[in-house]
Amino acid sequence: MFDASTLLRQRFAALRSGAELFSLRHVKHSHQSLAVRRNVAEPPYFSQDEGAMLTVRVAGVEAYAATADLSQSGLQRALERAEALARQIKAHSLLDLSEQAVPSGRHDHVSPNFEQTLPKLADCLALLARESASVPNDARLVDWQLSLGITVVEQTYLNSAGAELRQAQRFLFPGLGVTASDGQDSQSRTLGRDNFGQQGGFDVIERCALIGAAPRVADEALQLLLAPNTPSGRRDLLLMPDQMMLQIHESIGHPLEMDRILGDERNYAGTSFVKASDFGQLQYGSALLNVTFDPTLPEELASYSFDDDGSAASKQFLIRDGVLLRPLGGALSQWRSGLEGVANSRACSWNRAPIDRMANLNIEPGDQSLEQLIAGIEHGILMRTNRSWSIDDARNKFQFGCEWGQLIEHGQLRGVVKNPNYRGISAEFWRNLSAVGDRSTFQVLGTPNCGKGEPNQVIRVGHASPACVFSQIDVFGGDA
Repeated sequence: MFDASTLLRQRFAALRSGAELFSLRHVKHSHQSLAVRRNVAEPPYFSQDEGAMLTVRVAGVEAYAATADLSQSGLQRALERAEALARQIKAHSLLDLSEQAVPSGRHDHVSPNFEQTLPKLADCLALLARESASVPNDARLVDWQLSLGITVVEQTYLNSAGAELRQAQRFLFPGLGVTASDGQDSQSRTLGRDNFGQQGGFDVIERCALIGAAPRVADEALQLLLAPNTPSGRRDLLLMPDQMMLQIHESIGHPLEMDRILGDERNYAGTSFVKASDFGQLQYGSALLNVTFDPTLPEELASYSFDDDGSAASKQFLIRDGVLLRPLGGALSQWRSGLEGVANSRACSWNRAPIDRMANLNIEPGDQSLEQLIAGIEHGILMRTNRSWSIDDARNKFQFGCEWGQLIEHGQLRGVVKNPNYRGISAEFWRNLSAVGDRSTFQVLGTPNCGKGEPNQVIRVGHASPACVFSQIDVFGGDA
């Protein structure tokens, strides 16, 4: 761990620059993916990548250059390219960053159980094979797959103001999916789709309950095959955490990214229905809605102590009692907008510059158990596990589909329904939040593939949520 730090410090100290501030962000990334499909091992996939981003501030202008050449001369050349670029764009710069605060902290952040040795490759494949073999022998089960992705990232940030920030993180992504077909229809059921990623060691496999789950997931796929279509109309909607995370991601996370609000992303990822003037006054949701940027849950995917610009990260309320308080804006966006944001300047790798990204975006638990949530619904539907999504460029009007539905009548769970979908308008939807589950319904989840930025950056995002109830939502089945 941090094997390259000593050499990096030496080479950084030897760099020469005329900039008033310069920094180096070194990233070493490795990934392996294993899968067993229909009891046959797929070819394993391995990748490794390493490089550094050099950033300078010259006369209030910041610029950067990246390199995979980590030699003294390679780093020096990248630094000089960044400095030359800063001088070239000075005449066209819209911002003077001369007085922007400079990080100077020194800190290490390490994933829980980072030093724990994981099982060997053959043992991991054997585990997946055993789970695959436990799928029942039923001709209607036409496809199934077990998978495990393991990513390790080590990062070091150094700057000329004395900062030294190091992170060592390991992420595990277990997966399970089963598809059933009767020749006329097909239905799939998964273990939360791709959304069970966490930081840690083999404890992640245990928390995600992969072992022993295949027979249950297969049975649920068969139940969906036999189930009637979801009826259409307005009903109360109980969303479980593995669907709540998509709802949070699309209709809270992306709209609150400050660079979208400032217009930076309109050419690619879109804008936002939120305006800068809304912070501090917009009633984003009902009084039950409390949303936090929380980098402090050790196992969540985007837990860290400092962001990629060196800003210290701490838990902050973005929405409290339904009122919008602050954006997902890192140091640069805070400087531009004058609004207080959070430490969420993040880059996907060494060759991308940090931009405003979601990190851990969570809904705080309420006070009702799952049984109480169900008992409070007279005419509704429970939905689990996202399978489709559509939302407009302003992250306002949306339509989402789920894998699993169950009707709720007179406070009781009833029959399974397939092809459950719902739609709404973001702020109106959150204002219909009528009940929030307690800590017993709370799950820590996350996605490895949130895309944004030009050039594109795909990054890990964490979402933790309890189960939640929304009143009188437009739901519909596959025939609508």
